[in-house]
Parts: sequence; C-alpha cells; structure tokens
Amino acid sequence: MIIYENTIKSKGSLVGEFGDGMFILFGDDAPDMLKDYCYGVDVVPTNETIEVGQVLKVDNHVFKILGVGNVAEKNLVDLGHLTVHFSGDLDNLLPGAIVVENKSCPKIDINTKITIEKLK
Repeated sequence: MIIYENTIKSKGSLVGEFGDGMFILFGDDAPDMLKDYCYGVDVVPTNETIEVGQVLKVDNHVFKILGVGNVAEKNLVDLGHLTVHFSGDLDNLLPGAIVVENKSCPKIDINTKITIEKLK
C-alpha cells in the first residue's frame, strides 16, 4: 500500500553537496537559504502514518525505514519538506527526518519518483 507518492519537479544547484548520504525534499515555499540544497516537490498528503518498517522507494531502489522523526510526516504534509538520511544511524535522528538503512542514495533527478510504502 502506498503511504506517500511524489515526483521530483526541480533540483537545487547544490543538491550534491551532501554526497550520497542524504537528500532533502521541499515544496515551493522552501526558504531561500535551503532552496539550493533541495529537490522540489508538490505538497501532497499522506494516505496513512509514516512508520518504521515501511519502505522508501527512489524509483525502483528500495530502502527500509529505520527511524521517523516526530515532525517528519507533519512537515512533509504541510510543507513538502523531508530530509532522508541513508546512514542507518538512529542516534542522530532529527525531528523532521527519516533514517533508512545504510546504503548509498541512488541518483535523483527531475521526474524521479519518491514513494513510501507499507509492505504486505
């Protein structure tokens, strides 16, 4: 079941500055100081609560969600804002972020599909 689904519509000029360890999504109202570091998305609702054990998909690459910050879903729904860390490190989980398993983030570009799904 799909919990969240979106498509990258823009790409800030500095999105690669974080390497392949994280990415940031933000809707059209991203603050100027962050905009260059973010992938732009439309602000869309979630279908259910984002939870540990679900999976994040970047196109066809699948990553198990290990941690969900306490305002991550609210920020995503209200602002289109979410930070995704590919570290597996739950000790540094930020309130507006999710942590997925420790793998490299795949290439993200305009039209890349981002989904969060509950496995059956």
